[in-house]
Amino acid sequence: MRKAAKRTKRFLRRFWRGVREWSGDAAYETYLRAKACHRDSCRTLGPAEFYVDQLNRRYSRPHRCC
Repeated sequence: MRKAAKRTKRFLRRFWRGVREWSGDAAYETYLRAKACHRDSCRTLGPAEFYVDQLNRRYSRPHRCC
């Protein structure tokens, strides 16, 4: 019984993580993990700065279908 509960809990945790990554909600956490791995001299953006940077990056290019 405990093994099944543990397996279900692990599945739900992975499922929720996948939903957050798919929707873009986990983008800041992913950014922090990548920054920690590279350890470069650039400063780390705060959550609000990261959000504005993402918006600027997304909407600074023209989006056309034709």
